[in-house]
Order: sequence, then C-alpha cells, then structure tokens
Amino acid sequence: MFDRLKAYLDSIHARDPAPRSRWEILLYPGVLALGLHRVAHWLFDAKLYFLARFVNHLSRFLTAIDIHPGAKIGKNFFIDHGFTVIGETAEIGDNVTIYQCVTLGGTNPTNGKGGKRHPTVEDNVIIGSGAQIIGPITVGERGRVGANAVVMEDVPAGATMVGVKARSTLVPAEEWIKEFIPYGTSPQCEDAEGNRVDCIEKLESELVALRADVAALRAAQSSQPNEAVPLQADLDLGIKSGTDD
Repeated sequence: MFDRLKAYLDSIHARDPAPRSRWEILLYPGVLALGLHRVAHWLFDAKLYFLARFVNHLSRFLTAIDIHPGAKIGKNFFIDHGFTVIGETAEIGDNVTIYQCVTLGGTNPTNGKGGKRHPTVEDNVIIGSGAQIIGPITVGERGRVGANAVVMEDVPAGATMVGVKARSTLVPAEEWIKEFIPYGTSPQCEDAEGNRVDCIEKLESELVALRADVAALRAAQSSQPNEAVPLQADLDLGIKSGTDD
C-alpha cells in the first residue's frame, strides 16, 4: 500500500516541480479530493448513496473539488489546484492531469433516462485550466485540451484541442511525443492561435479603412451636388451617347 502511495506521489512530483517533499504533496487539495473520492466511490458501489454523498460534500467543502461518487478514476490522477467538477458517469484513465477550473460535464438526455452523460478521458491526457468538456464524448489517449477550450466532440488520440468551440491543432511529432506538456498547450499551438488573431486584427483594420473611404466619398458627393463624382449609371449613359454620335 505504501509503495503504491509513494509511486503516486512521485508521479505528481514528476508533473509539478514545486513541492520539496512527498509530505508536501500530501497536502495538495487534489490528492485529498482523490483519496476521499476513493472512499465515496466504494460507498457508492455498495449502494450506500447517502454516505457516499456525505463524503463527497465533505471533500468539496475541504478542497473546492467536486467529484461525483459514481465517477470512475484510474491510477495516478492529478488535479493541480482545484475548483474542478467531475460528473457521475465520467470515466478517467491512468496518468491523467487536470488543471484548475475544469468541468467534465454532462448533457440532459431528451428521453429522460440517465445513461452515459459525461466524458470518457483515456490514459495520459492533459486538460488545461478552464477547459469545459461536455457530454458523453471520448478524449483519446495522449490527447491535449488547451486552456479555456470548449470540447463537445470526440478528441482523436494525440490531438490538441484549442479554442471555443474547440478545434484540433496539428502539433509536430517531436512535441507530441514529450512525456508531459504543462496545461496541455504547446508553443506551436500558441503560435498558431496568435497568427489567427493577427489575421483577424489585420482584416478588421482594413475594414475600418474601407468604411472611412466610403464615408469620405459620400461626404464629397453631398457637399458638391452639382459636381458629384459620376456614378456607374452616368458613365454608362455617357458611353451610350458617344456611340450614338
């Protein structure tokens, strides 16, 4: 038992260089929340739902992390910081890392039946802070979800999802094979997002310039009604008159 606990704490230290010792990691809210969830999940499987919920509420009060007792969680799960919500039918694989303010949320079935409503997160997935993963979708093995992304469709294995609504971003192989990428977002994803923002800003500035030109033309026409700039209809009429002569 102690060997498994030691291996778990070491797996967290490999992803977070801040702690100075294993004792410090034991004070992490994510570690406490996971330990209490193991108890709540055992009670939930034993159909002691009230006690399971009691442990769940105690955990949420102490850690600001809400993990439904019915959620299934694998080995070496790490919630860095807190304020995370994980729904009843969520399934989480091994070596998954979740940062703060993440939601693994569910949908409301139109048929009124519960069923599978929450995401399935496979092994070695990293979910960045503020990400929202909604519905009975699957985040494939080694998938990455960038900060504040909203994911409502399946994530292929190894893909990196960014944006609202999240879209897949291609990442070079040398970046993809890294053991761990903090917050699930590589520099290449940030550069691609920055290029899109620059392009949008350029288009917006060109649109402002075009509007200014149109306003200037209209002002010139209104100030000189007798010497207005010829419209296309006037030009066509002049061409016809020249051909008639």
